[in-house]
Amino acid sequence: MESQNKTGKYFLAVALIMLILGLVFGVLAATNYIHPGYSKTWLNFSQLRPLHVSCIVFFILIGASGCVYSGLNFIEPDKIKKPIAFTQLGLWLVAIFFIIYSYFNSEFGGREYWEFPPKYSIIIAVAWLLFLINFIRVAIKIKKWPVYIWMWMTGIFFFLLTFSENYLWEFPFFREHFVKDMTIQWKVNGSLVGSWNQLVYGTAMFLMEKITNNKEGAKSNLAFRMYFLGLTNLMFNWGHHIYTLPTESYIRYVSYIVSMTEWIFLARIIYMFRQTLNEAEKLSHHFPYRFLFASEIWVFLNLMLAIIMSIPVLNLYTHGTHITVAHAMGTTIGINSMILLGACFEFLRRNNNSILHPSKILNFFFWMTQISLFVFWLALIIIGIKKGIWQMGPQLDSFTVMMAKLNGLFQLFVIAGCLLMISMIAISVALLNSFFKDNFTRMERR
Repeated sequence: MESQNKTGKYFLAVALIMLILGLVFGVLAATNYIHPGYSKTWLNFSQLRPLHVSCIVFFILIGASGCVYSGLNFIEPDKIKKPIAFTQLGLWLVAIFFIIYSYFNSEFGGREYWEFPPKYSIIIAVAWLLFLINFIRVAIKIKKWPVYIWMWMTGIFFFLLTFSENYLWEFPFFREHFVKDMTIQWKVNGSLVGSWNQLVYGTAMFLMEKITNNKEGAKSNLAFRMYFLGLTNLMFNWGHHIYTLPTESYIRYVSYIVSMTEWIFLARIIYMFRQTLNEAEKLSHHFPYRFLFASEIWVFLNLMLAIIMSIPVLNLYTHGTHITVAHAMGTTIGINSMILLGACFEFLRRNNNSILHPSKILNFFFWMTQISLFVFWLALIIIGIKKGIWQMGPQLDSFTVMMAKLNGLFQLFVIAGCLLMISMIAISVALLNSFFKDNFTRMERR
């Protein structure tokens, strides 16, 4: 009998709405590259960029929360405390409302990723603390933890810790020392990504176990080695962010080695998962399988880019260019979003049947997403290479002239971004449509 606790589905539905908003704001912001200032009468670039970044970050965090709740409910049915979970979701909605409102009114005051006024971060911190409490209540009932439970626990705990560290700049002791302030901020950004990667990668592990019905993979030595590498990555991979700051070189080298090793292990585990999956399982979990497979491809693509960026002499050219943006987009959309969308297809299902059976239209949008993302990613890399050569060269052209020469690439970047937005919104709407239909059906039965 299917569990009646649908808590995770509500988180996933809100996350998909955040994804749609983030995509729209992202395309509007990107259009400023080919039509500078076109939107300044209603929303300028300085507003659109944080709107885009915040909505995508909220998509990942709320989506990962929904995946954790859905996974826990599958393992320990109906043990999640609904009042705590819905209070958590309510606090997220309140925070999101005030944050978006502040951006629309050009009210800033935070730092990278969290550019909204710091007072709203208190709401997010309380929501996350409730998440931690609810998780522990259920997790302690599980006798032998598979690796994804450890990954979820690590991600939840370290996000709360790192999110708090993110606001150390509020204290003069840190804010008044530039190098100290920048080191902490860039370290925090890397660790925050490491925290939500633990949640998302843990979800990938859970999905593999659920699809294959093989419970040994999540308890294997390889899986736990990957977990400990991920934990090390979370704590130490931030070194590559501070190449331009006066720090010891060994910090940067160790950070890149750790980061890349974690990706190799993740790719290896997904590869092994594909090897053990038969055709019947692929068919019954068509889209979860496809999105996990897509995330594997993006792991390898971003790994190659990370290796290039890790070479110190090349990092001088890539740092602060659109290559860094390409790496961030490839990781956020290519890896995290693919895993989360695959999870949505698995968790937002009706009864015991996989929702949205393979269809030409959904398959079309799946491939449209992958191709447009690749073009989008590649355009950013080429733009970054050209900009890097300009900023490290004799600079015979002014910045304005250099950017004008890149206009064709920026047009390609925006077109690919528009196609990516259309395809991912179409997939998100299909998932939301199934979610609302499922809820209306259950309401009618009552």
